[in-house]
Amino acid sequence: MAAHAPRMTPAQHKASDPAASVWVGASAGTGKTKVLTDRVLRLLLGGTAPERILCLTFTRAAAAEMALRITRELARWTVDGDDALAASLAVLTGARPSQATMARARRLFAAVLDVPDGLKIQTIHAFCQSLLRRFPLEAGVAPNFEIADERMSTALLGAARARLLSAARPEADEALATALATMTAVIGEESFGSLLADVSRERDRFADLSTRHGGIEGAIKALRARLGVAEGVTADDLIAQACAEDSFDGEDLGSAARVLAGGLKSDQARAQTIAVWLNADHVGRMAGFAGYRRAFFSQKDEPLQRLITKKLGDAHPDAAEVLGEEQERIGAFVERWNAARVAESSAALMAVAARHLHLYGDEKTRHAVLDYGDQIAQSRSLLGQAGIAPWVLYKLDGGLDHLLIDEAQDTSPTQWAVIAALAEEFFAGESARAAPRTLFAVGDEKQSIFSFQGADARALAAAHRQFRGRAEDAGRPWESLPLAESFRSTAAVLAAVDAVFAQQAARDGVTSEAVPIRHRVHRKGAAGRVELWPPVVPEEKEPTAPWSLPVVREGADDPAARLASLIAERVASWTQEPAAEGSDGWLEARGRPIRPGDVMVLVRRRGPFVDHLLRAFKARGVPVAGIDRMVLTEQLAVMDLIALGEFCLLPGDDLTLATVLKSPLIGLDEDALFQLAYERGDASLWAPLAGRRHENEGFTGAYQALTAFRNAADAMAPFEFYSEVLGARAGRSALLGRLGPESGDAIEEFLALALAYGRMHPPSLQGFLHWVQDGRAEIARDFEQGRDEVRIMTVHGAKGLEA
Repeated sequence: MAAHAPRMTPAQHKASDPAASVWVGASAGTGKTKVLTDRVLRLLLGGTAPERILCLTFTRAAAAEMALRITRELARWTVDGDDALAASLAVLTGARPSQATMARARRLFAAVLDVPDGLKIQTIHAFCQSLLRRFPLEAGVAPNFEIADERMSTALLGAARARLLSAARPEADEALATALATMTAVIGEESFGSLLADVSRERDRFADLSTRHGGIEGAIKALRARLGVAEGVTADDLIAQACAEDSFDGEDLGSAARVLAGGLKSDQARAQTIAVWLNADHVGRMAGFAGYRRAFFSQKDEPLQRLITKKLGDAHPDAAEVLGEEQERIGAFVERWNAARVAESSAALMAVAARHLHLYGDEKTRHAVLDYGDQIAQSRSLLGQAGIAPWVLYKLDGGLDHLLIDEAQDTSPTQWAVIAALAEEFFAGESARAAPRTLFAVGDEKQSIFSFQGADARALAAAHRQFRGRAEDAGRPWESLPLAESFRSTAAVLAAVDAVFAQQAARDGVTSEAVPIRHRVHRKGAAGRVELWPPVVPEEKEPTAPWSLPVVREGADDPAARLASLIAERVASWTQEPAAEGSDGWLEARGRPIRPGDVMVLVRRRGPFVDHLLRAFKARGVPVAGIDRMVLTEQLAVMDLIALGEFCLLPGDDLTLATVLKSPLIGLDEDALFQLAYERGDASLWAPLAGRRHENEGFTGAYQALTAFRNAADAMAPFEFYSEVLGARAGRSALLGRLGPESGDAIEEFLALALAYGRMHPPSLQGFLHWVQDGRAEIARDFEQGRDEVRIMTVHGAKGLEA
């Protein structure tokens, strides 16, 4: 976590007794998973029972990778010869193993397999879920609770928002109605829903704010005090005060206006604005104050540099002075007015958000579900309850000797609170148990995904200080191990990284420590290369001749498309041309030519550039896996399935029917569709299809299939209906045949949503289609399946992959 202790060499680290110290690993490289895996192996080798180890990871991918590595290594120990096993154990422990140690190493694989639930290598969310299932009554949750996915959470948030809007009526709740009116005056409909969703995601911080100030009212009072806005003062009150007769010198301003009236056009416009405002009554001044302010400030409320032209100002310095004083007065007012508006809006948000969170909680209770944030929050609450927490910790304490934390830099303060509760007895001094108990964490501040799932890099240093202090107070050993060795990358790449972050401005963006960033290479001698390509800029266009006729077609210039084409050409040259050892297409680390599965394209965000890349790769025949995350309703296969359902509900919708007829599910071409649609008069498209169904095989097959689909939709639930379409009616093979195998993930996820909908709602096709389209479900695709395809991922999405 922190690299302030004396540096230890890897040999010293491996030679240390793994069960005799409390460890905190500080990583500056990319070998955190390996370090944690080696730690678990040493604990097992040292005699620790597998069920007494708990390893908490940040992602499911990391948990699966760790479990696979450990299982693979233990299996290898079982079958290795004595010399090979001794060598492996010597590398792991730093010492020549005894015969007893080697014998234990050979038995570990069977010992781990005999553990009922296997090694406890879990994400912190999964651990908290198992904790709540073990103690549901103590935690105050339904024993049969389910975990709400993103789609269900969105639906429950929508239901809570609907109840909120229904309750926010003056006759039902005047205070809530007033707060909602204040919010809707400054925020749009879509932003309103997004803001409430953001508050829901940050409800732990919202709850801490409320608790710290004794409730919402206390938090609002603290906010007003911080902004310098007195209780009860509103933005309208300040406008009224700014427009009062005793707040400005009307006589001097009138004189200045008359001076301006004799100046240039800009002076005359300002004179007109000031004179109109001065001549209005108090109500009129309040209504026109925004326009009056523009005489002294820009649209961005920045003070105008010149309020009177130079020649006129030199001739009338008194007028220039009066105008300057009025500008200062208005500037001071704008600051107080903005503070009052922020106070009003924030107070309204707090009131509305508190009610919305309460209603959202009611919805989750009604459906017996918890979302991802609830798992952490409820576990934290459970482990902090007086009278209950000690018993829960006692039950857990009986089965836990070693706690390991992966990706500690991405652990949120709430998650750290859960970990601190689990490790409570680790620092209690002498224990009835003879075996030492250890805490081992690895993390790198530079690799923090800031704000992801509440992650806060500052919490890393805070947790380090807390645990270190408790260990020292309890007289327990404590070590901080800086790890600058990278186990994944090569010298060329690491040298480029170090060169970038040698710059102060770049280093400040990833670490708070004023020390140079340096990496050591574990894969010494491995080849690597970093290329910097020149930016792809728009091409210069020749000016179009004036009054020229638009008869020449001009090609569109898209730099993003040209860059995608360059990348695709480079990858195609690597993967499709014969490669000899030492050539660009040769993968030195594997001793073979480069294959598409060896290539990963990382982008900053999913956008149009990704679409350009997909098209460029497919145009050159390079196998590509698509993108790592997709919006389900934007996938062509899912759009075709939704269109089929909408047709079954409303056959008279010609556009939907035409979409279905041209989709892979039916397969008519443009000419066949034109024959049906042309000269049909006012008739629906379904009528000529039914009337001409005997003309050819295409029309016959289309009519019979669509009739069968309509009959099935009337008699089946959504999941059964789409299973029939995709299975018995060969819809899956038709979609995959035209759209490619990458559509399979979207189809499977669509079916999973249909099954989930059937568990929670009445079997309604119309309801299901609305539910899917309203939720905009997003799915993550598994790129660790070993397919030989180019992968396109965001940098964020690639974090944790062992690619």
